Amino acid sequence: MSQDTSEPKAKPARPLNRWGQGTLSILQIVFLAVALIALNYLAAHHFVRSDLSREAAYTLSPTTKLYLEKEISPRAKPMKWIMAYRRSAEFYERVRVLAEEYARLSDGKIELEIVDPLRSSDRTQELMATYGFPLTKDLIIIDARTDDSAVSTEEETETPALDANSTEKKTVRILNPHVKVVIAEDMTIYAKDNNGQRRSVGFQGEDVMTARLVESVEGRARKMYFVADKSRIEAEGEKSPLKFLQDLLQLQNVELRGLNIANVDEIPADAEGLALIAPKYDLTDKELAVLDKYWNRPRAAVLMLLKPGDTPPKLRTFLRGYGVTPRRDRVISMQDKSINSVARGVFTYGVDFTKDFALQGVIFEGATSSLEVREGADDLMNRQINPVGLIQATDGFWGETKFGEKNTTFDENEDTKASSMFYAASITRGAANNDKFAAETSRMIVVSNTDFLDPDRQHEENVDFLASSVNWLMDRQSLFGIGPRSLGTYKLPLLEAQVSFINRVNLFFLPALLAIIGAFVWSSRRA
Repeated sequence: MSQDTSEPKAKPARPLNRWGQGTLSILQIVFLAVALIALNYLAAHHFVRSDLSREAAYTLSPTTKLYLEKEISPRAKPMKWIMAYRRSAEFYERVRVLAEEYARLSDGKIELEIVDPLRSSDRTQELMATYGFPLTKDLIIIDARTDDSAVSTEEETETPALDANSTEKKTVRILNPHVKVVIAEDMTIYAKDNNGQRRSVGFQGEDVMTARLVESVEGRARKMYFVADKSRIEAEGEKSPLKFLQDLLQLQNVELRGLNIANVDEIPADAEGLALIAPKYDLTDKELAVLDKYWNRPRAAVLMLLKPGDTPPKLRTFLRGYGVTPRRDRVISMQDKSINSVARGVFTYGVDFTKDFALQGVIFEGATSSLEVREGADDLMNRQINPVGLIQATDGFWGETKFGEKNTTFDENEDTKASSMFYAASITRGAANNDKFAAETSRMIVVSNTDFLDPDRQHEENVDFLASSVNWLMDRQSLFGIGPRSLGTYKLPLLEAQVSFINRVNLFFLPALLAIIGAFVWSSRRA
């Protein structure tokens, strides 16, 4: 019987449905595109930014964020920021990122435009024609006008001519009070090196940007008068305590002006604050009446920084009447059997502006005395006077009444223990807790240390506390808290041999390594 050796017939191949496969491919591409677009949209509107730099150099401070939230975001009309910067300028990248952060956190109320004067000559000419000044320097223009008022106006001023008996009229262009300029040099801290060359050693961009932003919104500087004829604060030199105080207040848009209280019958009506720093001489009865009259205004603000243990008698009596008494002692502690006069304390919850500092440590170098604060005293509450301690001494410190004598130890009968000592206090007069009358209250800050104004004895918490105190006195709740930080520049101390080795690695060894890897990959593919 023969076997059937014929192979089974193969089934005919199904015809290729090109339309079906093409449609499926198109749908896959469309769905992929939709998914990518949706992913990009979500990533663009819902993302988290992380500042991985060592000093958080690209993160705005809590004070700036609060100001943007409270003052800028509710604006009806957006403001313009024009960053006219060369890309080759020093700190260009840092300034650009910070400006973008301001715009991002303003909820669209800051419209940022970045212009390179070297690459966008037409736009540069338009800006020069609009704002009336040349863009020869790297700068940021902050335009916070809320109406159609002119960018600038021209005024005629008279200046002395060459002839002493005549004057010349000169036309001066004045910018609108709501238009401010941030110059790159103002954001850079300079110092001279060992060769006498001027070079940048730090960057304070956020400090200056926020200061100019506040100036542009408010349109004018607040005025605080400094009682010059009663103070003994050093005023000479670039690093003097008075210069530091002026610069700090300027960053808060507060102008510090000198005033001789002996020559006036009352504090000027335009005064929005009064500063009495390290009073050396006591007030006369007439001068005390001037101070008392100002304090009893519907709205007054007083900043008092006192020399430790040396408060003039009449001024001390004035403060005691409002619940804060400067003691005649010196805050010290014993450390390794030696006297330590660097006072340490902690911020209390006190008033609104200390909430961000509460329970954080603070250091006062130099000499410090203690304050007695009569919180919640009935006789004061009946007069609507409310003193509050702001910085309390930490354990281990006491107020020594016989400082300088031998065998210094704590005497509970004469000295003051830490739990009863404050280094700073606030005083409010009026119905501060009543929203209807809160704006009519008078406020005072008293600090029993002046050495912290010395730039060589400053700490960041001192600066933040003083800035927030001034803003509290001015009733600026949007500027409370921890302020911006100045950033330093660093130079790597490399020897010439180390620099030469790095150059050889970059110029020869790395290219050679890449060439070897490329040759190996090419040889593998040929095999």
